[in-house]
Amino acid sequence: MAISPLDRIRDLKDARDAAHTTGKPRFRQAPEGSVPVGATVRRPSSSRQPGPIARLINRWWTRLLEAIFSGSFSEQEARYEDGSTGRDYLWNTLGTALWGCSFPVLTIVATQLAGAEGAGMFSMAFVVGTLLMIAANFGVRNYQVSDIDETNSFSSYQAHRWITGIAALVAGTLYCTLRSYDASMTTICLGVFTYKVVDGIADVYEGRLQQADKLYLAGISQTVRSACAIVAFAVLLLVTRSLEVASIAMAVAAVASLVLLSAPLALLETDKSRPMAVDEVTRLFRQGAPLFAALFLFNLIESMPKFAMEGTLAYENQLYFNALYFPAQGILLTVGFIYKPQLVRLAGIWANPRRRRRFDLVIAAVMCVVVALCIATAAIMGTVGIPFMSFAYGLDFERFRALSYLMVAAGGITAAIDFLYAIITVLRRQGDVMRLYLVAFIASAILPFVLVRILGLTGAVVSYLVVMAVLLALLVWQYAQIRQEITRARDPFAN
Repeated sequence: MAISPLDRIRDLKDARDAAHTTGKPRFRQAPEGSVPVGATVRRPSSSRQPGPIARLINRWWTRLLEAIFSGSFSEQEARYEDGSTGRDYLWNTLGTALWGCSFPVLTIVATQLAGAEGAGMFSMAFVVGTLLMIAANFGVRNYQVSDIDETNSFSSYQAHRWITGIAALVAGTLYCTLRSYDASMTTICLGVFTYKVVDGIADVYEGRLQQADKLYLAGISQTVRSACAIVAFAVLLLVTRSLEVASIAMAVAAVASLVLLSAPLALLETDKSRPMAVDEVTRLFRQGAPLFAALFLFNLIESMPKFAMEGTLAYENQLYFNALYFPAQGILLTVGFIYKPQLVRLAGIWANPRRRRRFDLVIAAVMCVVVALCIATAAIMGTVGIPFMSFAYGLDFERFRALSYLMVAAGGITAAIDFLYAIITVLRRQGDVMRLYLVAFIASAILPFVLVRILGLTGAVVSYLVVMAVLLALLVWQYAQIRQEITRARDPFAN
């Protein structure tokens, strides 16, 4: 029991009076367990308060245990608010940026700790893993988020995503068998495939959070998963110098984040879903098929030069190709950040026939932005970009200076394709472009394999640039055709 301030003042007064009479100060004996005035308190280390992150983890762990013992996650009361626009933007941007940077960061770590050949093997596995992630997503995220009236239950969305995720993982395993990979490459692939498929499965839970107007929680989930995967891979590779062990560790970290954070967060923070219905799952396959086909085919076209290099060139060329593409990918991401938040507004502009000339001006403006970004990126690569890449990867990229400029041009063309496809989707004519994608796919299935055998890595970059340029030309032609048809339908006498 501690002495009160009034008792302390009284002690000092008594001591002063006693000193006058006896010459010795006299104090009230402190109660047992109290601390004398002026004494330094030393708390044992075990009594120190945990930090904010530790407290947050403890609270989340307690909440998980409570939900487990109660027998239902969905019956628990939500604790986080919705409609937080500022936090939505912040965490969604952070999660998307970290997810987008994970491949470059992981390849840099792999190059520094395992060498160019090993990093090339890891890069090839990541390319295939990305295709498997797209297969797991099946183009349903936007459909799910816009399903405000819950025509399909969240349980049906979950069942659909787990089916596509398992099918994608099985397809990845069969791919390794068909390619006759050795034990080392198979292990790397399975670790990377699991990580990317978990990305695809976690997306359905993050979509549920976005549907409930809690996008910032989805961003937190994506941020934690990406960070845990990067840290697990880097630490295990640093300790073991084994890409196989590091890839498995990355997969384990992704699975743990799904089980302990992404899935529980969506179940705890959203309303309880009605049971799964088979007809709803079937409808999701039917509704998602066109968009999935377009996305998968486009990414397959992009990946063809990498498949052409595998088996023909050393795996280190996979690293060089992807490293050269990463700066160009920045153009694609930047253009996406510019136009994607404006798609709803663009749809509104298009809905008003009197404002369609303005719609065309917006398209022209974004294309000018793409050109400006290409010029700026090329200038950066020509000055500090190439030296920085050489430093980051520990390799000589100066010899690839000309190829880096070609890749920047290809990145700009890819960004223009992505934007133009979104515009055609706004016009609700996305089905018209599938035959164009098939033409580009045929070109990508021939040209890279020919040029890679003749020119090596240069052939891969050139073929990628040519195929993307062909696809962009076809899309521009298709858009002109669509606009002409719409104009004629509105004015039959227009030329």
